[in-house]
Amino acid sequence: MNMNPTNTIYDAKRLIGRRFNDTKLQEDMKLWPFKVIKGTNDIPKIVVDYNGEKEFFAEEISSMVLVKLKQVAEAYLGETVTDAVITVPAYFDDSQRQATKDAGYAAGLNVLQIINEPTAAAIAYGLDMKTDITHDTNVLIFDLGGGTFDVSIVTINNNGNITVKAVAGDTHLGGQDFDNAMVEHFMMQFNQKHKTDMGENIKAMGRLRVACEKAKQVLSSTIETTIEIDVLHQGIDFSMGITRAKFEDLNEDLFSKCILLVEKCLGDAEMNKKDVNDIVLVGGSTRIPMIQKMLKDFFNGKELSKNIHADEAVAYGAAILAAKLNGEMNQKVNNLVLLDVVPLSLGVSMHDGFLSVIIQRNSPIPIKKQRISCTIVDNQSTITLDVYQGERSRAMDNNWLGKFQVAVPVAPKGKLLINVVFEVDVNGILNCSAEEVTAGLKKKFRISDDKQRLSKEVIEKMLKDAEKYKLDDKEYKKKVFAHNALEEYVYDVKAKSKSIGSIDNTKIPKEELEKMENVIESANQLLDLNKLEDVDMYEKTLNELEKVCAPIIAQLVK
Repeated sequence: MNMNPTNTIYDAKRLIGRRFNDTKLQEDMKLWPFKVIKGTNDIPKIVVDYNGEKEFFAEEISSMVLVKLKQVAEAYLGETVTDAVITVPAYFDDSQRQATKDAGYAAGLNVLQIINEPTAAAIAYGLDMKTDITHDTNVLIFDLGGGTFDVSIVTINNNGNITVKAVAGDTHLGGQDFDNAMVEHFMMQFNQKHKTDMGENIKAMGRLRVACEKAKQVLSSTIETTIEIDVLHQGIDFSMGITRAKFEDLNEDLFSKCILLVEKCLGDAEMNKKDVNDIVLVGGSTRIPMIQKMLKDFFNGKELSKNIHADEAVAYGAAILAAKLNGEMNQKVNNLVLLDVVPLSLGVSMHDGFLSVIIQRNSPIPIKKQRISCTIVDNQSTITLDVYQGERSRAMDNNWLGKFQVAVPVAPKGKLLINVVFEVDVNGILNCSAEEVTAGLKKKFRISDDKQRLSKEVIEKMLKDAEKYKLDDKEYKKKVFAHNALEEYVYDVKAKSKSIGSIDNTKIPKEELEKMENVIESANQLLDLNKLEDVDMYEKTLNELEKVCAPIIAQLVK
């Protein structure tokens, strides 16, 4: 990020499944050093310079991450990995889940299931529980990561059954936002002191962001620290201290929002504070002392459980679920029964503009619900149903997922009945259908106008690109290997020459010494280039070096 801020991509999770004109996305764009543009169907695209290709969907960035994880897993296991369980924030909506599944497919993975992150952490915690527990245990999972926040209340029994009672959260609240508050603070201080505007300097802002993130981590173990950056902007060095108290003050509203969401989750689960047996911390941002203090105070001094690894719990739980889905014979894994919930209400827009909820939030999944509706205009030939997700009364204030149409015979209003069916699968992904039942027409329709789905053609292109990038990576590794082999040989020749003494004092002919110096100089010039050359060029130079230097080195060693 320090060296190449406009080409360093992060926060793709905040882009995936969103529309370009999303208000929060527009706010984020002001803070990102890389450029985001509007693509087809209002899908945002990240603009970078890579091998001549400059625009990437967030799904493509996510698929690259998944490809890397796939390679790491395959290197460790020594076999091909084809299946995956992918975790997402509990408050990811339908579009974001669909987009995540598309990213998995583009990475060449068969996505067995999409699972909520706090639910995955609950699996890890449940497997770690003592087997002699005879009563149900209510566990609050407090999952605060780099970009998202989720809180879930789950009930775990001694048989390994995990039932999610309620979820709450914010897909736009996490460590990144705490960093942003510090960046804003220091930028204002710098601008006021030096009467300038550092905000336009992308590289300076990138360096400041990296320093703020480190300072945030340091403040979890000390009460004050200093940010020092040489030549930050317009040749001016920057040095300024910050205390833990100031950091907490800058983020007071965000910290308080986390506790409000905990309170909301308790209400949705119809539980009191005393009903919660354990409070489990997940995610790197839960290391912030004030977060822990506020959470502990909210639960009247109850100790927080740190039995599971905050950074690994989610992946660990997902791995356990993957083992179960693949028929792992381990008894504890086999006994696992998982009952998750719908994070946000799902419904259709009514003629008066209000949302008619078909599936309520926190309903257990998988779930199938239906509702009878009737025509509202005389002689309608089709009925268009707009599908929304959210908790607002007015349909338009919620998240529009798409629409579908039902063909109906012409009749007076109110005479035809439509059966609208919503079905949410184990991934939390919605499937819709509808049928006209009055006249016996049993045709079914699915959502045909998904607002954010990538087309099959685009996904196929992403698959091909993934293979191309895989070949690019192999070629890059070859170049790096050849570059390093040449560099090591040059270093070795120089080291041996110096250890023996001055070359000029040996009995080796002067022309041979000059020839050796010339090939070493040529090799150094090749190594000093900013970009990697062809493998053949490195190998040719190394062969020439060995041909000239090896006999001379052999004489020097005698």
